Amino acid sequence: MVREDGKRNFALRDTSGTESSVFSGNTPRQAALKAARRLEPGNSEENADRTELRLREKGTDKVHIYDGWAWNETAPDNKPDWMPDDITEANVSKKGIEHIEE
Repeated sequence: MVREDGKRNFALRDTSGTESSVFSGNTPRQAALKAARRLEPGNSEENADRTELRLREKGTDKVHIYDGWAWNETAPDNKPDWMPDDITEANVSKKGIEHIEE
């Protein structure tokens, strides 16, 4: 369901179908990146553990499935004053879409 500002809501589902968090974004990938940043970060992108993220688009029966991972990185030199020295980066890779029948 699209809001007035064009964003859609996506609920993070676990394997049992319980929805724990809601992320919003213009695209499913944008919401998946937000969810991936909450994962336990690895030391580098290559060493980060991949985790399956299942995001159900609110108002539909679509579940977008991604592999997500996060890692810690040093903030850039031109960072704003409020930004910490170490930041969490994330990436996702789309695996597919499922349709749920409830």
